[in-house]
Amino acid sequence: MIDLHCHTLHSDGTDSSEALAMLGDRAQLTALCLTDHDTLGGIPAFLATQPRVKTQLLVGTELSCHFLGRSLHVLGLLVNPADARFQARLVEVRGRRDDRNRRMLTRLAELGYPISYEEVQAQAGTPLLSRVHFAMALAARGFVRRAPEAFERLIGDDCPGFVPRQELSPSEAACWIREAGGVPVVAHPGRFDGGGFRWDEAMADLQRQGLEGLEGFYGEYRASEQKYFVALAARLGMVVTGGSDYHGTHKPGLRLGRGRGGLQVPDDLLDRLEIQQRLGSYR
Repeated sequence: MIDLHCHTLHSDGTDSSEALAMLGDRAQLTALCLTDHDTLGGIPAFLATQPRVKTQLLVGTELSCHFLGRSLHVLGLLVNPADARFQARLVEVRGRRDDRNRRMLTRLAELGYPISYEEVQAQAGTPLLSRVHFAMALAARGFVRRAPEAFERLIGDDCPGFVPRQELSPSEAACWIREAGGVPVVAHPGRFDGGGFRWDEAMADLQRQGLEGLEGFYGEYRASEQKYFVALAARLGMVVTGGSDYHGTHKPGLRLGRGRGGLQVPDDLLDRLEIQQRLGSYR
């Protein structure tokens, strides 16, 4: 089994890069790809663990895009961590995230939920802050009983405390990822917020914008969702990937490599992904 979608404390997970690699080895995964949001910050320590584990450790990231009026996540799998231009682009994206975070602090204060940047930062292990850390800070102050309630009432999409950030277009993300030697893949399409549209049409549109794969196996898919997206990828000629979307204790009950219990991502998907990567190098 492989797992091509997981997070560490360098974005919104709770494990260190080294701990994640060791966990993948204990789970007897053939390969594991680290895909923190908007950063490759955890990659050096992750790859440095390779001599200690049998699991093949791979490089990735996850970018947020604007599509059909909603946020769509795109995985950049097998990117080159030494690509200076890609690293600079990620710095730009993180700057947009920080701007959104500061505006969201102002919005929450206006709504009667004042928390400071330092309180949010205290919930994170690195400078990269996400809404998960906002939710934890709101819970720590007693404004909500538990962090998930913050998403339901305050900072989830369309909630009064939510502030959107300037996001990439899918075509921009796809271009950046391909230029960094990677494969752009639509993350968890069945869980894309917004509904109200047909995924076969939407995926065909994303393919025209340069997306080359989709996550057909996912840690929280129902069996029917997995079957549908694997078949959709076959119809469109897109590469299929899969992963748990492991976040450590931020997603209780979701295990690396196994998701909610039924996830099994076949090893041969990595072979096809690497073929797609090589094809991309000829463009």
